[in-house]
Amino acid sequence: MKNPLLRGTALASLGVVAFSLTFPATAWGLESFGPWSLVALRSVLAAAIAGVFLLARRVRPPAREHWTGLAVVAGGVVVGFPLLTTLALQTSTTSHAAVVVGLLPLTTAALSALRTGTRPPRAFWAAAVAGAVVVLGFTLAQSGGSLSAGDGYLFAALLVCAAGYTEGGRLARTLPGWQVIGWALVLCLPLSVAGSALGLAYEPVHLTGHGLAGLLWAAAGSTFLGLYVWYRGMAEIGAPRASQLQLAQPLLTLVWSVALLGERLAPAAPAAACAVLVCIAVTQRVKQPRNDLNC
Repeated sequence: MKNPLLRGTALASLGVVAFSLTFPATAWGLESFGPWSLVALRSVLAAAIAGVFLLARRVRPPAREHWTGLAVVAGGVVVGFPLLTTLALQTSTTSHAAVVVGLLPLTTAALSALRTGTRPPRAFWAAAVAGAVVVLGFTLAQSGGSLSAGDGYLFAALLVCAAGYTEGGRLARTLPGWQVIGWALVLCLPLSVAGSALGLAYEPVHLTGHGLAGLLWAAAGSTFLGLYVWYRGMAEIGAPRASQLQLAQPLLTLVWSVALLGERLAPAAPAAACAVLVCIAVTQRVKQPRNDLNC
């Protein structure tokens, strides 16, 4: 595509589709591995994939000034978000977790505005807040008006993931998106290897087809491929605009939860889907400040 906006939107949307499968894949992975083992092994496998790409392309290490940003990406999207959401999924269903994490677009947009100093128009924020309200209302309706025990993990996951997305989007202006996540994974490799050894030593392992498939998708699909296209798309259209595409992610995850895990879809899901899609349409049509499109 020659149009940067269309190309960026398509890439970011592919990332959203990949991310929407993360929770079902994690639920499958927990059938075979403990939470700490699953997160560490996921990171090790993803780092191995990234390392092969980096070596095959003979990519030179990033400049010194990029490593702090890469550490933020690593802490947010490689370690923090996977660990916190995996711990949450021990007590929460994937559908419940999906709608709570549906607040991520607004969190990312807010952190991006603070980080870059940009100020999207009021109409953008109004649509973003409306989408977040829909997601929050759907969450409370699903859980009978109260928050689940895993919600603390999920809300913490929102903050660290939004920070990682924002910093990754900034780095993707100067580094290809796959290199951003690739070097972040490599940076975490020593910690991931140590975590895998400790996790496998203390947590029981019961290998199943679902468990292995979940681990492989979480590593290759969600952690590497998904973040690769996501950061490329974010570099094209800006973090606030790209983040609003994620309003569709919890609804996609609900579909996968029914299709792959057999969970029951809440009756309010179709209405929530329509409301969220309207919010996405509004945020995508609102004109962004010029410097924000490249954040």
